[in-house]
Amino acid sequence: MGTVYYLPGNGGRLATGLGEGLMERGWSIAGRETIGEFRSLRFREQVAIVAEDLREHFWRDDAHVVAVSFGAYLFLHAQAQLPPYVGSVLLLSPILGEVCDDATGTNFVPPMADSLRELAEVGKFPSPCRCHIHVGSEDWQSNPKNALAFGQRVGIEVTVVEGAGHQLGKQYVGPVLDAWLGD
Repeated sequence: MGTVYYLPGNGGRLATGLGEGLMERGWSIAGRETIGEFRSLRFREQVAIVAEDLREHFWRDDAHVVAVSFGAYLFLHAQAQLPPYVGSVLLLSPILGEVCDDATGTNFVPPMADSLRELAEVGKFPSPCRCHIHVGSEDWQSNPKNALAFGQRVGIEVTVVEGAGHQLGKQYVGPVLDAWLGD
């Protein structure tokens, strides 16, 4: 087995949740925890670190990157600064920009909220060579309509998981990981 570059969601650790599932499958984990010193950096600095990690340590055809929620947002912004990534990428419930939950009136506006959409709309987003997005049909944070529109514009396949929210669940993610790691 090799090493997976992992970017968890906001406040996430490498060795828990999905990271734990990767290690149980015999993979080593590298990446950035979205806590502590890294979290205290400005968004552009975080993106620059992720881009450097990819360039220096994971720019290979056989490399694997998995990113969840805000970690996927960091990856996509790093990707926007690079040539199309050559490894295999799995994005789970990615944040793609500003979102609002009409039912609760809750909204979330990440840094540079319009950037990814704008790059996609003008055909300037350098899509990873092998990338897949999975998002829940009931996920207000990673709105499936936004994910489908982004994927269509940039050539990334999107799977909408019927009935799932932001947390796709181990029962769904486990088999997805097994198939993805075997590619």
